[in-house]
Amino acid sequence: MGCHCGGVRFELSVPSTIQVYGCNFSICANSGYLHLLVAANDFTPVSGGDLLSRYTFNTATAQHLLCKTCGIKSFYVPRSDPQCYSVNVRCLDPGNHGEVLVEAFDGANWEAAIDTLR
Repeated sequence: MGCHCGGVRFELSVPSTIQVYGCNFSICANSGYLHLLVAANDFTPVSGGDLLSRYTFNTATAQHLLCKTCGIKSFYVPRSDPQCYSVNVRCLDPGNHGEVLVEAFDGANWEAAIDTLR
């Protein structure tokens, strides 16, 4: 699992049915990111840590991590829960999961909507 060029790789276990969030905030919507929230102890970086570039904005709480080679953000540390990772379900290897259930999240109105994630 990882970025487009294969330089950034990670491992995690996922259930057969995955609940993810489709977000309408600009950075999520523009990149087609589908958020799979994962506890930090369930996420294992395998390779490519040296290839990651960090991007922050606004409160600088979210740590957006992009591959320097291909530009893909396959995971990041979210503002909603900086003790977890948000993994882009589109970066999971085929065959590693079953059904994906997408729930809408109103990230464009983050302050008002954040309690729906907790």
